[in-house]
Amino acid sequence: MMLNIFQQADHGALPKATHDEAAREEFTKSFKGFIQSTLLPGLTPVYNGQVKPAFQKEHGREPADRRDIRSAMVKNLYFQHYASANRIAQEILWESVNVSIDRQLPELLEAAKKLSASSNAKLEIPDDFVPPRYITALDIHCMPGGYTSEITEQDITAGALYDRGVYLYAMGYMGPDNDDMGRSVCNYLRRNNPDFRPLRILDMGCTVGHATLPYKEYFPDAEVWGIDVGGPVVRYAHARAAAMGHEVNFAQMNAEQTSFPDDHFDLVVSHILLHETSGKAMPRIFEECHRLLAPGGMMIHADLPPFDLMDPFTQFILDNETWYNNEPFWGAMREMDQVALARRAGFNADAIKFDTAPMAVMEFAAGSDGYDEKSAGEVADREFTAGEYAPGGGWEVLIAEKAIEQEMAA
Repeated sequence: MMLNIFQQADHGALPKATHDEAAREEFTKSFKGFIQSTLLPGLTPVYNGQVKPAFQKEHGREPADRRDIRSAMVKNLYFQHYASANRIAQEILWESVNVSIDRQLPELLEAAKKLSASSNAKLEIPDDFVPPRYITALDIHCMPGGYTSEITEQDITAGALYDRGVYLYAMGYMGPDNDDMGRSVCNYLRRNNPDFRPLRILDMGCTVGHATLPYKEYFPDAEVWGIDVGGPVVRYAHARAAAMGHEVNFAQMNAEQTSFPDDHFDLVVSHILLHETSGKAMPRIFEECHRLLAPGGMMIHADLPPFDLMDPFTQFILDNETWYNNEPFWGAMREMDQVALARRAGFNADAIKFDTAPMAVMEFAAGSDGYDEKSAGEVADREFTAGEYAPGGGWEVLIAEKAIEQEMAA
């Protein structure tokens, strides 16, 4: 079984848990694993054996889509048990980490300052920056305070909470450095575009730089920037990168409208950013990507797949994040025509596609770095089911290339 095989790699900015704090954190990870491995598989027989027949009897037809399925499932006691357990696991996950951070916050702040001061990379936090309301209106995925709340001067609390919390949320599937999405996209580029050598790379919605640092590792000569609307996460990202020996620039900046010049980057990427924006923000982000890319440059957004690529029951499982995990745009984003958005932003229709970037841990046998063979084998042997972190063992990526000749853009 995959659970608890990985342990998060330590670094100079990461909170250090006491024995009791670590025990609580490990419990939340194991509780999530229990829900995934034991409760989640029970939903399918409950639906097929009880809920679906009852819906057919009441309506004279089968459920047509995820909304029909949800309207029937929410009345079922087993589903209520599953959904409640999921929500409780998410809340106690953050709380277990928050206790540890509160205890050592002065030390964490001091460590972050020293690490950032040791780096030559840029850190830009504008005094007058206003985060978008779709980020500040609620605590996304139930993380207390969200990405932007600051409780003290030069705060990094949200960054530390996210760094440790994401590891627990992903149950180790993101690897020791929580960087599997970045590594996966880099591996994809290495395999499918071996001659692509970006000299300027931008990671939008980078939070603490989990996915950003692999780009510096894979393209060491490139100037790499990570931007996010959360000041505490960007501040923490800069210190974390320094602690891990990487000089990567970070800035508090909105992906809808950055301050970088036209045609500045060769590669613009994001990782699980789009579903945390909004229906109005996404078109602007695509337009900004096109503006920022140099001719021949590439845009890659890694997220979970659109709903039209999966069956209605899987859609229903995934959409539970919308209802129970403070992810208001989670479901709506998966129904948007992202290819059309990219086309309207200026990308040629024949240069836009969806593809799957296999998880880096799954590609270890093919030669990727950063994981031991035993861990990769454990991941490769397990079965993925609906609702898991990367269903099918890969990340869905939307890829678009900017035309070399601008007048060719459709």
